[in-house]
Amino acid sequence: MSEKQMSAVRQFMKRKNIVFSARRYGIDALGAMAQGLFASLLIGTIISTLGEQAGIPFLVTAGGYAKAVSGPAMAISIGYALQAPQLVLFSLLAVGEAANELGGAGGPLAVLVVTIFAAEFGKAVSKETKIDILVTPLVTILIGTALSAWWAPGIGSAANAVGQLIMWATELQPFFMGIFVSVIVGIALTLPISSAAICAALNLTGLAGGAAVAGCCAQMVGFAVMSFRENRWGGLVAQGLGTSMLQMGNIVKNPRIWIPPTLASAITGPIATCIFAMQMNGPAVSSGMGTCGLVGQIGVYTGWLADIASGAKAAITPMDWIGLLLICFILPAVLSTFFCEILRRMGWIKKGDLTLE
Repeated sequence: MSEKQMSAVRQFMKRKNIVFSARRYGIDALGAMAQGLFASLLIGTIISTLGEQAGIPFLVTAGGYAKAVSGPAMAISIGYALQAPQLVLFSLLAVGEAANELGGAGGPLAVLVVTIFAAEFGKAVSKETKIDILVTPLVTILIGTALSAWWAPGIGSAANAVGQLIMWATELQPFFMGIFVSVIVGIALTLPISSAAICAALNLTGLAGGAAVAGCCAQMVGFAVMSFRENRWGGLVAQGLGTSMLQMGNIVKNPRIWIPPTLASAITGPIATCIFAMQMNGPAVSSGMGTCGLVGQIGVYTGWLADIASGAKAAITPMDWIGLLLICFILPAVLSTFFCEILRRMGWIKKGDLTLE
């Protein structure tokens, strides 16, 4: 291809807002997918559980409707992150349904990959013809469903296989894998990527899901408590119930502030897997949410209820509650503060290093 042709392609891509970058696809799109999953499957599960516990059929029904549209919700969220035009965005509803259904247990990852391709092709043809109202949805839907039929089963199987491997390894080596999963997922939660989307894509549940919850809680509660002297109650709530990602700017300035919550996650992870055998048998996306809106804890609780209903668990025991409180709240707060004070005395963490702007 000549330089002139290359220049024309670049100009076309710029005009169509098609940007091939790790940030757009690996951060923006992935994060948006998690929000779509939260607004459908996750919140639907919470609503249904509330309805079942309170004996309110309406809530059970409403939750069921929310859970049923998880594929379209993810797709339209991804399209929004990719800044797709309206016709492309609305056409992605069908693409999300196809990819999620054909992707099986690994449906979220299939939705992510297929939707990105369908959205970018849709953007490329958008408003290029006088019959845009026919061409744009036609191209978006046909390419999306064709790729779903072609790729989604394989992508879903591969993602599920990786998730199953991690869960199998955690069952086999709960101590070391408890550390590994807890630390890695916790770090992903604080980075500008989506730990929730990663857990959902890998269908990470069971003992490994419990370790993931532990790691996320260590980061969120850890940063919230150890920065209390700088950020007070507002910072405690924003990080403890919101996201530890708020500290990312401070981490870039002084990476050492990341040591305390990460060490805490390396301790709480194996405690979760080896001592309390804490499992996430609720929605996989909950494994990567930590204490954000208490979604991780609600996911563990709904998993308990599901286990009781299936006969896998006789009842919720006091030890279950003790483990949940220790792993998700008490130990992250105590350990992170302890390690932080050591680093403060060493001069590695100074006054103002944890202040949120």
